[in-house]
Amino acid sequence: MQKMGVSYGIPIFFMFVKKNMRALIQRVSEASVIINKKVKAKIPEGMLIFLGIENDDTIEDITYLTYKITRMRIFADKDGKMNRSIHEIIPARIMVISQFTLFADSRKGNRPSFVRAARPEFARMMYEMFILQLEKETNNPIASGEFGADMKIHLVNDGPITIWLDSKLRDY
Repeated sequence: MQKMGVSYGIPIFFMFVKKNMRALIQRVSEASVIINKKVKAKIPEGMLIFLGIENDDTIEDITYLTYKITRMRIFADKDGKMNRSIHEIIPARIMVISQFTLFADSRKGNRPSFVRAARPEFARMMYEMFILQLEKETNNPIASGEFGADMKIHLVNDGPITIWLDSKLRDY
């Protein structure tokens, strides 16, 4: 039996949602990640990327996002216009933090659900592959947090510039 908005016990919304990798990018003047009261990594001017992964994500999602991120012109040129990509910041400084909460579903009740986030074993592998691909794209080491750790992220958002990317929603 079908009720409005529900088919076979699955909300219609989820029947049409494509699985996707998400990246929240922030242009920063500086950023650091602290784990167990110790600075694990820090960067000066560059990008801070929060990365969310789903179980159905693939290397194609990683390739798309790393390509898009490294070519995104969000850094000011000599005239103050956003015309430079991370490739033009020497050395390219990027920090990546795993963040399953980018898949929070808060449509019901007051406690978010994270069922769309990837299982930890798979997410860790994809997170590490994402970092490796960024290193390849930029030819620079990438700073990162520690997958699954309780982290304190300190950042100074420059602009502020904050951009949301979704590996399946490529029409924007």
